[in-house]
This record gives sequence, structure tokens and C-alpha cells, in this order.
Amino acid sequence: MKKLEQAVFGAGCFWCIEAVFQQINGVSKVESGYMGGQIKNPTYREVCGGRTGHAEVARIEFDPTMISFKELLEIFWKTHDPTTLNRQGADVGTQYRSVIFYTNQSQKELATSYKLQLNAENAFGNPVVTEISPASEFYVAEGVHQNYYNDNKEQPYCTFVVKPKVDKVKKVFADKIK
Repeated sequence: MKKLEQAVFGAGCFWCIEAVFQQINGVSKVESGYMGGQIKNPTYREVCGGRTGHAEVARIEFDPTMISFKELLEIFWKTHDPTTLNRQGADVGTQYRSVIFYTNQSQKELATSYKLQLNAENAFGNPVVTEISPASEFYVAEGVHQNYYNDNKEQPYCTFVVKPKVDKVKKVFADKIK
């Protein structure tokens, strides 16, 4: 039996992150949820209010023999704007921050060195402000938020915000698509 690993990323709305990583070969499961806050069992309404400290995140289960954490990081960096503090597009607040919640020392070191490299190369024209923090308790988001893009493709947010990210990942990472 293969040993699966987990990665947890926040990059704005979790519907976007989930939809992007569901496309990737080697990813077996993606769950939308919340991490990094101060209260137990937060609700979507509480997190969206911006007072819990949680970020909207996707917990990604992956097979490291098929896709590496470093490859997942590359997809993460290229499918959102890691230079904007506490926002992605029109989604504003700490709940939409760019964050990597590492699950082990290797992930911490890879994420930190990758961020340093991006900043040294001025890869985005502005400094990368992505938070790199230890994973804490993950709270699965309500059922309506799971598989959101696939179940709601005609919804305007999905059409205008999520779909362009999914299209980009299919184009830029064509060799990694299921």
C-alpha cells in the first residue's frame, strides 16, 4: 500500500484551490476547510466574518511517488498571487491569505527555500508574502463547499474566478493533469 502525504494550502477562496488541485495526477483527495484560527469547529459564516483567524484552505492528499511536494508548491505559487497580503482579487481578509501549513520539517524547509528563491529572483515583481506556518487542527468545511466548482460550474463566481485558474493549470501543467 502506498504511503500518502498531505499538503495544506491557502490561496484565497478554497473553491479555487480545491478545483485546481483536483486536476493533478497523484492527488487522491482534496478537501476544503479551515486552519490557523483560534476557535474550534468554525463555520463558513464565522470564518468569512474574518474574526476567527482561520484561513480558507484545501487539504491535499497526494502520492509522493507520483507528484512531489515541490511540484505541488510550484502549482500553488503559479495559480494565485502570493504577493498580496490578506487578499486574492475581490476576496479580502485574513481568511483569504496566502499560506502554506507545513506538515513536517521537510515541507517547511522546501516552502521556505522556494519562497526565498522566488523573492531573490523577483519572480512576481513584488515580494512574496505567503505565510509559512505549522499545520494545526484542520476543520472540514460544510458539505456545500466540497467539490464546489464541479457541482456549480455555471455559478458566476465559478465562471469568472475559478474556471480561469482551472484553465491555467490545465495549460501550464498539462503534463501533470489526470
